Amino acid sequence: MFRSLRRALCAVAAALLLPLGAQAHAAEGGAEAAADAGAGYWHTSGRQILDASGQPVRIAGINWFGFETGNYVVHGLWSRDYKSMIDQMKSLGYNTIRIPYSDDIFKSGTVPNSIDFSSGKNADLQGLNSLGVLDKLVSYAGRDGLKVILDRHRPDSGGQSALWYTAAVPEATWIANLKALATRYKGQDTVVGIDLHNEPHDPACWGCGDASLDWRLAAQRAGNAVLGINPDLLIFVEGVQTFNGVSGWWGGNLMGVAQYPVQLSVANRVVYSAHDYATSVAQQSWFSDPTFPANMPGIWDKYWGYIFKQNIAPVWVGEFGTTLQSTVDQKWLAALVSYLRPTSTYGADSFHWTFWSWNPNSGDTGGILKDDWQTVDTVKDGYLASVKAPGFPPSGGGSGPGDPGGGTAACTASYSVSSDWGGGFNAEVKVANSGSTALSSWKVTWTWPGSQKVTSMWNASYTQTGSTVTAVNASHNGTVAVGGSASFGFGGAPGGGGVPAVSCTAA
Repeated sequence: MFRSLRRALCAVAAALLLPLGAQAHAAEGGAEAAADAGAGYWHTSGRQILDASGQPVRIAGINWFGFETGNYVVHGLWSRDYKSMIDQMKSLGYNTIRIPYSDDIFKSGTVPNSIDFSSGKNADLQGLNSLGVLDKLVSYAGRDGLKVILDRHRPDSGGQSALWYTAAVPEATWIANLKALATRYKGQDTVVGIDLHNEPHDPACWGCGDASLDWRLAAQRAGNAVLGINPDLLIFVEGVQTFNGVSGWWGGNLMGVAQYPVQLSVANRVVYSAHDYATSVAQQSWFSDPTFPANMPGIWDKYWGYIFKQNIAPVWVGEFGTTLQSTVDQKWLAALVSYLRPTSTYGADSFHWTFWSWNPNSGDTGGILKDDWQTVDTVKDGYLASVKAPGFPPSGGGSGPGDPGGGTAACTASYSVSSDWGGGFNAEVKVANSGSTALSSWKVTWTWPGSQKVTSMWNASYTQTGSTVTAVNASHNGTVAVGGSASFGFGGAPGGGGVPAVSCTAA
């Protein structure tokens, strides 16, 4: 009932967004200390998620949907190269991608559509089926230092289902396909876990004991089947709609966990997942409470926040989003971000999250990208700045620890073009700390040989004089540890400019 519009396949008109009064600054204090966290598979300890070496990590990510629709592939590839979008996600400070899918992608006759292969875009996806494309996305995300959570979103591309099974897709098929994914990505720790089923809702129950309706019992059956293939995966379990007569968002009611926790065959693998939305998706009683938004922390405590606060398990808000068109929605998002705990204050001892969505064509929320599939909605993205978190080492190993001696600040910069379609291009610049002391700020300069102009830039500010561009770090990525790196991205036009020489100045 809440989700009829969010999966719209056509782009919606760009929302008129009210300005954000005071955008929070992204975390800096805890980011440097945890710069190398995230390697390997993850496990839980109380309310935290820890990496393979026991360092705490924070999921701070984005939903990129499409595999669950009739396109059978992430959306936007009709406009851009997939690598350029993953690069852009990274440059904006998102460290995890939640990728929804339907069981249709396992059918032999399923062929992804609406992918643009012109001008070299998505060239390595040609001829692949949906699972083959998913392999490419996972591989590239891992090389970029992003983690992936796979989300069984729908039994088929036709729409959501209240239960984890339908007449056409029985429980046995659901579990078999979950096991197939666990097998496919075993040993590839880019995929850290699986969200077993998206937004169970009435008549799904939690703890009622009816095997055909009790989502908690079904999650245990499916979770154990996945762990039987790969015991290192995290199992993400969403809530239901109603527990003991109290209803909330689809998938957002985890009140039953206190009495009926999910118990799996491998300890320290359960992460509970809530969804929460604003009035652009549906009205709820709490939005009209005279104390709103001061009432919201109590609402979240009741439905899912208590799990974190009582140190029962980690909590991941797998979806939350809004068009931001109304003042109510703006207050809701500001309150939720504050509730999720700023990284600069709490580090990874915080709620985890993936924002809905990267896509602009989500009918009742819009996305981080605007309708051109390139321009960033900086107002919406700005609300999330304080809860973003450090990225993770690329799969196959990260940066070395650097030279611990001396005290010289130095940096190098590398420029790469992620996509070029003639009329324009996207590029990323990576700034590496090549000195022996932490950087507090950096500046990168280059000169194009042609008439190229920056059209938009994210994770840095810039000035351009003639063909010379100077980019300076944003507030949240100026601090770079020894041996660490930061990056920013931009769009420019026209294409064909090649790769200019770049210089980096450190402080």
